[in-house]
Amino acid sequence: MVRIVLGIEYDGSGFYGWQWQEDGLRTVQDAVQKAASKVANHKVSVICTGRTDTGVHALEQIVHFDTQAVRSQHSWLMGINANLPGDVRVLWVLEAVHDFHARYSAIARFYRYIILNRDTRSALLRNRVTWLHKNLNEERMHQAAQSLVGSHDFTSFRALKCQSVSPMRLMYFIDVYRQGEQVIMDISANAFLHHMVRNIAGVLMAIGAGDRPISWAEELLASKNRQIGGVTASPHGLYLGGVYYPEKYALPRHQIFNKLPANAQRFQHER
Repeated sequence: MVRIVLGIEYDGSGFYGWQWQEDGLRTVQDAVQKAASKVANHKVSVICTGRTDTGVHALEQIVHFDTQAVRSQHSWLMGINANLPGDVRVLWVLEAVHDFHARYSAIARFYRYIILNRDTRSALLRNRVTWLHKNLNEERMHQAAQSLVGSHDFTSFRALKCQSVSPMRLMYFIDVYRQGEQVIMDISANAFLHHMVRNIAGVLMAIGAGDRPISWAEELLASKNRQIGGVTASPHGLYLGGVYYPEKYALPRHQIFNKLPANAQRFQHER
């Protein structure tokens, strides 16, 4: 058996999330598994770094599958893409080395959340950004977000039905900045709880709009109470941006992780 690793991107607006569902709803996992199975000429099961919800996109999701088929990397790339719908694409293909696992080998994930901050909605970006007409102060949002950096109990920022055993997560960085009409939040942690990024975005948007003080993010974190937290932001502005793995796996690395080499190396040693 050979383990094949894929880097894929997708527009999540036409999918009911990543995970395959028994009722036949359209999911990213189902599309990728069907395409890879055709190229392998046998049924394959695809494992991802992290499941994305309905409407959430991926700049680079990492997946793997095991196969007995012998194909070149080029053949896997072209063959799988030829069998995928237009809103999913494989970016690169590699054969796994060592004990690689798309989920369990990852030491940091990066997400990007994009807010269109203007008076009117966008016809072209309607499913790819979150829209807010209230003027946002991105500097207030960035300042408030820094209280979340480090190792914390993120109970106040997890979904009430989150199934994770522990609410503890190690946040590497959160950057909030403006590019024209867009306010962008870049966020990286060792792992994320269910709805954690969208809940953080909702809190920061309220702070940026002046509805809450800068101290609110820190106060919510300390309260460990989701029921007094902010509104869960829309999924449309959320992108899984990249995944950081130990050097031994020799995978392509998203450029955003140039921001945290020291932290990532420290965490890798701690593992």
